[in-house]
Amino acid sequence: MARHLITSALPYINGIKHLGNMVGSMLPADVYSRYLRQRGHDVLYICATDEHGTPAELAAKEAGLSVAEFCAQAHDAQKAVYDGFALAFDYFGRSSSAQNVEITQHFARRLNENGFIEERAIRQVYSPVDGRFLPDRYVEGTCPHCGYDKARGDQCENCTRVLDPTDLINPRSAISGSTELEVRETKHLFLLQSKLQHEVEEWVARHEADWPQLASSIARKWLTEGLHDRAITRDLDWGVPVPADTWPELAAEGKVFYVWFDAPIEYIGATKEWSDADPENRDWKSWWYEADESVRYTEFMAKDNVPFHTVMFPATQLGVREPWKKVDYVKAFNWLTYYGGKFSTSQKRGVFTDQALDVLPADYWRYFLIANAPESDDSSFTWEHFTATVNKDLADTLGNFVNRVLSFSRKRFGDAVPEGGVPGEAEARLGEEIARLLAEYETQMEALQFRKAAAALRALWSAGNSYLEEKAPWLQIKTDQEAAALTLRTAMNLIHLYAVVSEPLIPSSARAMREAFTLPDDTATWITQEEARALTGVPAGTPFTVPPVLFAKLTEDDLAAYKERFGGVTE
Repeated sequence: MARHLITSALPYINGIKHLGNMVGSMLPADVYSRYLRQRGHDVLYICATDEHGTPAELAAKEAGLSVAEFCAQAHDAQKAVYDGFALAFDYFGRSSSAQNVEITQHFARRLNENGFIEERAIRQVYSPVDGRFLPDRYVEGTCPHCGYDKARGDQCENCTRVLDPTDLINPRSAISGSTELEVRETKHLFLLQSKLQHEVEEWVARHEADWPQLASSIARKWLTEGLHDRAITRDLDWGVPVPADTWPELAAEGKVFYVWFDAPIEYIGATKEWSDADPENRDWKSWWYEADESVRYTEFMAKDNVPFHTVMFPATQLGVREPWKKVDYVKAFNWLTYYGGKFSTSQKRGVFTDQALDVLPADYWRYFLIANAPESDDSSFTWEHFTATVNKDLADTLGNFVNRVLSFSRKRFGDAVPEGGVPGEAEARLGEEIARLLAEYETQMEALQFRKAAAALRALWSAGNSYLEEKAPWLQIKTDQEAAALTLRTAMNLIHLYAVVSEPLIPSSARAMREAFTLPDDTATWITQEEARALTGVPAGTPFTVPPVLFAKLTEDDLAAYKERFGGVTE
């Protein structure tokens, strides 16, 4: 079987993420990883918190903590939420790790040796009161375009215009509030992307036909506009230090690498963190170094991260002149909006992942988000849509099927799968339909078409309900107990099949369905086409229990409560 390396965009450290962040990276990566593992592939799913950059320092200052303390606490808080969503990372690391420092500095040295890094003097805002140069986000002031008085030196969040710190009216330090700012000359390292333009174009051209149109069009747009040399160092107290053995003057000044230089390298760094925890059994280099032929690498991210992963990081990797594994497939997502408006971490708009788990268990959210993933276009979260989806697909189609089959069988036949009856035409038709729908589900999962995969899974669930309505065991029991036993036994086999194949989307509910049957030799990781046609994996006489209700139906009162708590519209 193939070896699959999977990464999802690193969640930034400053706060718990919203549902849009979850569906745009980590959740689909988890669903795909789970599916591949079930099909027998060797899978390594890596993620980490992105801990460097100005926002981390500002968030730590606001919290009254050192940056190291803040990042450690925030990492644990985020990991707890992702555990709550049942994200099955093989490793969830930290970009502030020693491993990432080591590999980032190695990349920088190699780029420098190959002539792709240059030291340049630039003019930058300096705060005498703070005794330091101020990166863009450390300068605040009034936006010259809309008058917003909390605009940052890189962008106005109110009107979204891109800014330079010198554009701001009445600029002030975000650290001390001082308005005594100066513009001074300082030196920084620049990655000479312009020298790598042609190589990046050739590399993208070899891959873009296989990528989703969203990913390839964004990469092509950046390349058409031309790659510009980019400063890759900053004046911050927290980050990967510029190595003193190569740039002693800049190291003495405390320069660190720009977060977008070291963050993608953390995919490699986190893999080394994973490997270093068990070096006798794990080899990080086998996944990343000279691994082009042996590993398929898939990245998951929202569209705003695409340029960095399809252009900037590949340029870095190409410039190193070493055989580091580059991405094979970029799964890019559009935005999930909240009633048509943007989710916003800073403005606390929308549903955040910790709040979601406080409202309902993870499987409700996992299914809804995948079934409505913003793949071809932006999609909108509304409480009305969420409630309707939960009730129709989860509570009525799947949950009600499981409950009524097992409850009715226990009531009429006891706590073991009933015996009797010989499969006939209806069962043969059902088997063919299940095999066809399972093949469709597999096709869409392998194509990373998540909405279509969820639709195929929903169709599998619906087929069971159609069969049950056609056979009507509640009527059969009155005249032909063996016919009713056959119908219920077939339906129980469907439940077991649903348990196996639904696991990528709803792992907790899948486990509850599977554990309803006492099958000591149940080692199935997937269902073959032949097994789907036969539907005999749970034989007569198998003991079973009726699990608690899998999915509660949401009421109008629930809907009203959700909208009151979170708001039904955005401003």
